[in-house]
Amino acid sequence: MNDGEPSAKWAAYYDATAARPPRSTLMAALARFGDGGRFAVDLGCGDGRDTIELLRRGWSVLAIDAEPLAIARLRARPDLPPAAALETLIADFAMAHWPPADLVNASFSLPLCAPERFPALWRKIIASLRPGGRFAGQLYGDRDGWAGRAGVTCHDRATVLQRLEGLEIELLEEEESDAVTPRGATKHWHIFHIVARRP
Repeated sequence: MNDGEPSAKWAAYYDATAARPPRSTLMAALARFGDGGRFAVDLGCGDGRDTIELLRRGWSVLAIDAEPLAIARLRARPDLPPAAALETLIADFAMAHWPPADLVNASFSLPLCAPERFPALWRKIIASLRPGGRFAGQLYGDRDGWAGRAGVTCHDRATVLQRLEGLEIELLEEEESDAVTPRGATKHWHIFHIVARRP
């Protein structure tokens, strides 16, 4: 995760989501790669629900999160595979640098990049994809309950499509619902779930 919320709040989030499976966008991207370990960057990795799945499948992973607690919890997970090819970085992913990747995974983390920093971050993500590499993750829509909140970036559908220009869209699902956050707050969700491939 990203964007400087107090560690106590993130601890509650990690506790609430600890038993949840890897995100469906990650699984959809992995299904398109087939067998064989490659290299992935997990932006806003949290305590590792997606990172662990990548490692389990033999991928090498650079897991990046601004919260030291997230990285500590990831490294302490009992399901961390032995001799896992894992590197970690405590950093704001908008400022971080990473090598070319076969997959950049960003599960619900990119909306927590401030709007003025988002275009540069998105360009960096796309530029870092190797030919045939994929982005998997979510963007928040303009009708999301957090639209207009300081430090949160939301997109209308036309802007999402503009972001994806030059990529092969393999999955683009738009979801809108009223539900609660992992911390128990009521929220209107407007989400774009994305898997896109660099030709």
